[in-house]
Amino acid sequence: MDVTLQEVPLPGTALAEELDQRLLIVLRDGRKVLGVLRSFDQFANLVIEGAVERIIVGDQYGDIPLGLQVIRGENVVLLGRVDEEKDAPEGLTQVSPAAIKEAQKGEKELNKLKSTIRARMDFLDLD
Repeated sequence: MDVTLQEVPLPGTALAEELDQRLLIVLRDGRKVLGVLRSFDQFANLVIEGAVERIIVGDQYGDIPLGLQVIRGENVVLLGRVDEEKDAPEGLTQVSPAAIKEAQKGEKELNKLKSTIRARMDFLDLD
C-alpha cells in the first residue's frame, strides 16, 4: 500500500502571508474595506491600517477614510490582495466621499420605495 504524505498548512499561516499587504475585505453586512493588514489573531480578528470603506453605487465609487480599524474575524466573508497596478475598478468612476454618500442615500430611498410598492402590489401575483 502506497501512502503519500501531504503538507497541511497550519491554521493562520495563510493570513501570515498577507501581512503588510493591501487587502480588500468583504464584510458580512456587504461593506467593502481596503487597507494594509498589520496584525491578526487566532480568531482571525484583523488590524487594518489606512482603511477606507469603498462604496459602489451604479457606475460610481467612492472611498470613505476610516483610519486604523480592528475588524472582528466573524464579520469577514472574504479577503484578498489588491493589485496595486490597477488604479480603479474597470467601468467605474471615482467620485468624492460626499457625492458617493449622497448617491448611496438616494439608492437606499429608491430600494425602500420599490419594496413598499411590491408589498402593496403583492396581491397581483406578478411572478
